[in-house]
Amino acid sequence: MSAPGVRRVTSGMLHFAVFDDHGPATEWPLRHAYAFGPDDVPVQADILFENGCIRCVKSTDAAAGIALQFDLDHMVQTESGLDKLGCMTLHTCLLPDRDQPYLLSLELARRRIMTFLNKLEDWGLFDLSPDDPVMQMFERARQAFTDALVAHRNGDGGFSPEADKLARRALAIAVDAGERLAVLDAHHDLPPRVRGEIYRSAAEHYQRVHSEPPPPDAPVIVPSITGVVLPTRPMVGCAVNPAIMNESLQKIIVDSCDFISLPMRWSAMEPSEERYSFADTDRWIEWAYRTAKIPILGGPVIEFRPTCVPEWLYIWENDYETLRELVYEHVKSVVTRYRRTIRRWTIASGLHVNNNFKLSFEQMMDLTRVAVLVVRKLHPQAKVQLELTQPWGEYYSSNRRALPPLLYADMLIQSGVKVDVIGIRLQMGQHQPGQSVRDLMSISSMLDRFAQFERPIAVTALGAPSSPQPDRDDAPNPGHWRQPWSPEVQAEWLQQVVSICLSKPYMHSVCWQELADSPNSDEMPNGGLLDASGAPKPALAALSRIRHAIRGGQAPSVSARAGV
Repeated sequence: MSAPGVRRVTSGMLHFAVFDDHGPATEWPLRHAYAFGPDDVPVQADILFENGCIRCVKSTDAAAGIALQFDLDHMVQTESGLDKLGCMTLHTCLLPDRDQPYLLSLELARRRIMTFLNKLEDWGLFDLSPDDPVMQMFERARQAFTDALVAHRNGDGGFSPEADKLARRALAIAVDAGERLAVLDAHHDLPPRVRGEIYRSAAEHYQRVHSEPPPPDAPVIVPSITGVVLPTRPMVGCAVNPAIMNESLQKIIVDSCDFISLPMRWSAMEPSEERYSFADTDRWIEWAYRTAKIPILGGPVIEFRPTCVPEWLYIWENDYETLRELVYEHVKSVVTRYRRTIRRWTIASGLHVNNNFKLSFEQMMDLTRVAVLVVRKLHPQAKVQLELTQPWGEYYSSNRRALPPLLYADMLIQSGVKVDVIGIRLQMGQHQPGQSVRDLMSISSMLDRFAQFERPIAVTALGAPSSPQPDRDDAPNPGHWRQPWSPEVQAEWLQQVVSICLSKPYMHSVCWQELADSPNSDEMPNGGLLDASGAPKPALAALSRIRHAIRGGQAPSVSARAGV
């Protein structure tokens, strides 16, 4: 017989046994759950909980895994010596179908241990001493995982609560060790990145291979380093709300940022057809260009999120030829007006998600190409940035008319669309698709995957809230990192993630999602660096410290501990 509450399954499905403190679980919240196949590309599947098991009915017979939100703090409450880790979305390995259920906690731990070992090699840290605290923690995780594997099982392969407890312990320690490894990698790479040593070494390698130095200010590709190596120091910026401008905000920008990002939502720029409203955008651009003399990142110019689309445009959502013409004219109008002041454009954002206007694959690619070509024609000296949203691609599991972000970027590059920078929106902790909380190692690994396109990477909207998001009936809780979200946790998360991003030799810039909280914001509630009254949060000081350190040619301090 199987373990109580666990029943056998037929082929074509994956079953995962789950336990609570009393035995097989009687309920299990399936938050942010989806199935995925090779390269972590999501696949269609129905994921249900019944009789102590999570059942995954896949659209394919191939090996697959599942990702879902997992509460790691439960382990901390029952085990001494573990730091709080939070509630975050985790992955299993790819698993073949079989009759017996898998133990969910064990498979999540297996994936974390495998990822840790892979990253030791990818990040050149395989020579860490066994006495290093990170390696000691990893060995604790591996031992707990081994103990879980050999723990007593019921007669025909059902798992016991003791095996689940040991596997949860292995998972918690492995996630903690992975976060510390990601921070250690940043601590190792950030100083030579900021001082230019990584680029000088890459340039020397280039000259040895090609018998000439690399072109001035050009990125260099070195086989031993993931992605390109940029010759310049990374920049730190912040997005501003075009509708809100005062001297206090201007002073904060000058003191804390290398550049500003100015959203150009179509709904705000052209609220009525052929009637543009440029006044708010003009104010910020004139100040930044003439007074502050800091660079301006314009856009996204084309974005089909519901908050970014003017009402009148929906008339044409089923008439692609007219929609294409309107996109062309809109990009032309905006770029023509600001091409003397803006040198870098986020020309399109999130077209691959395809969740508002229902476009075909060919139409998604065509609109992207059109938008890029208009900038190339009207503003040839400008840098063109393409923004990817929901970078883990979970939306693809339920929307087959969409494209996974890695595939979208790859097809554009292969088709010859000239994109200078790949932008990534990296927001976590609010009730929006694709914004469930991930751990630091997952963030660092995700960035490395996009860097393989050998283009500079920019984090175009980095963000986390400064207060917990209230529960909603229509959306699962997004989770939290280490502690429930607060101004202090937001600042610590910013410090760790920005440091990890800036340590990457391919990272062009990091931009915080919004300067100040606003009740009418289109971004994250309580996700600004200032609260609604204009008072600075600890996150502002953290960002400012990082920016000043880099401008001074120094690496910002990176905590050796990932916790709060």
